[in-house]
Amino acid sequence: MEGSGFGDLFGDPDELQRRLGEFAEQMQGAQRLAWADNAIKLAVDLTVAAINRVNIQGSTEQQAAQLRGVIALVFPEAVTLVREAREGLQ
Repeated sequence: MEGSGFGDLFGDPDELQRRLGEFAEQMQGAQRLAWADNAIKLAVDLTVAAINRVNIQGSTEQQAAQLRGVIALVFPEAVTLVREAREGLQ
């Protein structure tokens, strides 16, 4: 009776366990990659949305100062998102 049962259906139990472990690792890697992609996309979207909301007026120098001000507010948050995304990939 040793040769019957589910062991024959899936082959060597140790091999099955090893393959399931590899599959779980691959899924975790895919999740980390998806999270990193989403974080980077969010950083870009955040920056673009902030710049699009600015009502640029005045001379070229004034417009540049306005854009720099927006970027100075948004950039640290975007950098944090990207840093966390990169750390999640390691």
